[in-house]
Amino acid sequence: MVEKKQLNTPFYFGGAASCTAAIIVHPLDLTKVRLQNFKGNQKMTMFGTMMKIIRTEGPLKLYAGLSASILRQATYSTVRLGGYEKLKQLLLQKEKNPSVLQLLLCATTAGIAGGICGNPGDVVNVRMQNDGQLPSHLKRNYAHAFDGLIRIVKEEGPAVLFRGVGPNINRAILMTASQCVSYDSFKSFFLTNHVLNEGIGLHLLSSTFAGLVATTACSPVDVIKTRMMSATGKDVQLSALRITLNMYRSEGLLSFFRGWTPSFMRTGPQTIFTFIFLEQFKKWHTIRHNNKNDTMAIQL
Repeated sequence: MVEKKQLNTPFYFGGAASCTAAIIVHPLDLTKVRLQNFKGNQKMTMFGTMMKIIRTEGPLKLYAGLSASILRQATYSTVRLGGYEKLKQLLLQKEKNPSVLQLLLCATTAGIAGGICGNPGDVVNVRMQNDGQLPSHLKRNYAHAFDGLIRIVKEEGPAVLFRGVGPNINRAILMTASQCVSYDSFKSFFLTNHVLNEGIGLHLLSSTFAGLVATTACSPVDVIKTRMMSATGKDVQLSALRITLNMYRSEGLLSFFRGWTPSFMRTGPQTIFTFIFLEQFKKWHTIRHNNKNDTMAIQL
């Protein structure tokens, strides 16, 4: 059950919360991308991958592509989270207790828009994070996110900015639905059953469970998307379906969950920090709104 009355919040709050969270969890995101792009049956662990990056490339390389990560969140998460909140608020004006299916429809619509808007930033983000493990002649060496965008358009054409947009849209739908709807559902459950009252503890527990759901639901699509966006040579021509079949035949079913641990250790904190920051932004916005109304009432 979602609260009936809720002050409308600015559209950009979701993006601002996600950008703040992205800065904190970026090394884990980079490690996840490296693991997902690792081909073969050799076992690579999250910790081992991080130590290899530090040893061979230097500790600052854990923040490679940070500008692209922030750009991605500023586009992708602003649209999907902001869109979901706006659609949910419109729904609450008509439905006292919207169903999970109705919330899923809101998440699907917002996810489609977010996946399209965030794809260019995601392509640059994946490439910058994966650059360190490529042979020197294949390194792209983008100076920053905007340099990556400009060079891709000049060297490869603007269509490349939307490479992998299909899997990215699918992932955005899954991520928005699994994060937002599960967060709202867990939060409602804990409140209804008097497990926790409104506050940081409730937001922390609800977002932790939402992070678990989101990581598991999105892992296969995330791996395929990452492979498509970072492809070089002949692999560039492969479709999402062909990549899926090749992975299944040569690497097995578990390859679709490669990088699950760093993905959860990234998506979990990302989800937790995003919703905690988002809830705080909403709280501050409500306080500011109430103070403004009180001031106006006193003046009248």
